[in-house]
Amino acid sequence: MGALVNMQKGGGDGCRRAFSRGLTSLIRRKPVDSVHTRSETRGLARRLSLVDLIAIGVGSTIGAGVYILVGTVARENTGPALTISFLIAGIAAALSAFCYAELACRCPSAGSAYHYSYICVGEGIAWLIGWALILEYTIGGSAVARGISPNLALFFGGEDKLPAFLVRYTISWLGIVVDPCAAILVFIVTGLLCVGIKESTLVQTIVTVVNVCVMVFIIIAGGYLGFKTGWVGYELRSGYFPFGANGMLAGSAIVFFSYIGFDSVTSTAEEVKNPQKDLPLGIGLALAICCILYMLVSVVIVGLVPFYELNADTPISSAFSSYGMKWAAYTITTGAVTALVATLMGSILPQVSVGTLLAFTMVACSVLILRYVPPDEVPLTPSHQESIDTVSLQHSSSNQKIDEENSKVCAGPSNEITRPLIAKEGASADPVVKNVAQDRYVIDENMRRKIAGWTIMLTCVGVVLLTSSASYVSLPSFPRYICCGIGGALLLSGLIVLTCIDQDDARHNFGHSGGFICPFVPLLPIACILINVYLLVNLGSATWTRVSIWLVIGVLVYGFYGRRHSSLQDAVYVPAADVDEIYGSSSNCLV
Repeated sequence: MGALVNMQKGGGDGCRRAFSRGLTSLIRRKPVDSVHTRSETRGLARRLSLVDLIAIGVGSTIGAGVYILVGTVARENTGPALTISFLIAGIAAALSAFCYAELACRCPSAGSAYHYSYICVGEGIAWLIGWALILEYTIGGSAVARGISPNLALFFGGEDKLPAFLVRYTISWLGIVVDPCAAILVFIVTGLLCVGIKESTLVQTIVTVVNVCVMVFIIIAGGYLGFKTGWVGYELRSGYFPFGANGMLAGSAIVFFSYIGFDSVTSTAEEVKNPQKDLPLGIGLALAICCILYMLVSVVIVGLVPFYELNADTPISSAFSSYGMKWAAYTITTGAVTALVATLMGSILPQVSVGTLLAFTMVACSVLILRYVPPDEVPLTPSHQESIDTVSLQHSSSNQKIDEENSKVCAGPSNEITRPLIAKEGASADPVVKNVAQDRYVIDENMRRKIAGWTIMLTCVGVVLLTSSASYVSLPSFPRYICCGIGGALLLSGLIVLTCIDQDDARHNFGHSGGFICPFVPLLPIACILINVYLLVNLGSATWTRVSIWLVIGVLVYGFYGRRHSSLQDAVYVPAADVDEIYGSSSNCLV
């Protein structure tokens, strides 16, 4: 009976230990890039300049969306106010860009948001982000590639005039449409990316220049037509806001996805010549160029044709054709094709990074964590164990000597603890008092970190409650108002607390210094989280159902395989303050 009890107790302890290890694996974090990792590990070749980064950012951002979205959104949501929707969406994207810029400077390695989440949040969240965005970029790349053949068909005189090896065909018994043109394009782009980042960036720069020139042509030619004909699209009785402010905001939520792609710049961080300077400039200039072009194109198109007459599939070329400029359709189609190619390169290139709204949200959370509760432990390989033991022994000996000296100074003839009768002028306080003060400082700092950590978590909970209750109008009014009130209170309280408490001093030593620093923390990251979560909540139940299935598969893969094969599985965690000393006696690199 006793043996059975012991076995059961041991089994229970084993289960608890296994459960504890499972939870620990979810929050274990990679070391931040440092001078040690940069100098002792061989990374990718640093060959990209600021111009290359702008080309990548603009090419990845400006895609088929602008050639299609302007028609759909103007007809159904905004009317002539489409320009303001693009402006609001651009401002929302800029909030994420500020957060990306700081983390890209501090951690200039390939991986983007996945890498930042792994460093600041933990392995479990980073895995889910990477897993979710593999799906998004794969499907997004496939959708973009499939848009090539109908546009190419215009140059051949129609889809029925395409060469036989490029024509789409359907496998009836599977219900699958096969697009050889899309498959060939994916292989070509993948080959370019495999040849080298400089070569693939050169190609992307060329197609991006062509694409931007076409958009400039649309703006100039469309502006000329507009001034010549009197901008009929703005002379409507329905006014500038036919769908009201709500329609304009709904349009902003839709066109926001036209800006997804600028984060591709951060995926090339390890290949940039001067990441601290060029990464934030590349992100900011690429986003600014895209926003300006989007707004100018939308100003022209909704002014040339009444919004309700815009073609949902080919709004720009149809607008020019309505004025008898059918020749312009070929120029615009050239821009659409090059935009698709550039976007496809941007979609395949980030298969070493991540970049959706979920990633935007986690990047903003990572900035808050970096500022208020940066990781205070660093994982090292087991090969550092000897150096760790040496440093630990030195610290123990040093502490023991200090304790002995304190006891000698403070002990009287009867071994009673007393303060010195005479102290030298300018001397520090009694060692015992000093130690007590140091202990109080440590306690206060630990309490500050706990308050900051809980505040960040509760602020995120408040954001989810507020956005969910505000979006699901089908819910009963009373619980909606209650959830809105609770969420708003948590959000406002979190903002106030984080504004009042000090940021962590360790943030100055986190990663590489001397780069861009995100302004208006905590307001800007919290606003970024709020906007992104609002857009996530409004993606729709059908989208979330499909994504949830993929995420469940990802959880199972991580639980049964990824967790046990992590590079941090056998890592030894040491205080961040001792890392330099440990490296001083060891030539090994970080995990």
